[in-house]
Amino acid sequence: MAGINQCFYLVIPDLAHARGKIQALSFDGTSAESFASELQAALRAPSLMQRWRAMQPDPDAVDDALGACDPQASVVARQSDLHTTAQVTTMLSYALLKHRLGLLIGAHWTLRDVHAA
Repeated sequence: MAGINQCFYLVIPDLAHARGKIQALSFDGTSAESFASELQAALRAPSLMQRWRAMQPDPDAVDDALGACDPQASVVARQSDLHTTAQVTTMLSYALLKHRLGLLIGAHWTLRDVHAA
């Protein structure tokens, strides 16, 4: 974990079609609220990472640091015209956030800003 809360501002151009490559782990909702809830759960609890780890060829070889969680992480997402904006506040590193976003919605997002919370 990074140790310092940071706010990450994201834009998802088309949330209805934003999906990760592994269907069993991918976001399957359509609303900004359901996305925020799912990402927040993925940051706070180990469930998504445990499921991903179990799918790896050698689960024991996966670095335990990839499963770090932030029980205080928060995600607020809003639909705005055709795109969705999200504010993620967490102590987790950008690399961990990026990995979880990749599992949930693939590369269908853009980081717009980061600052200390």
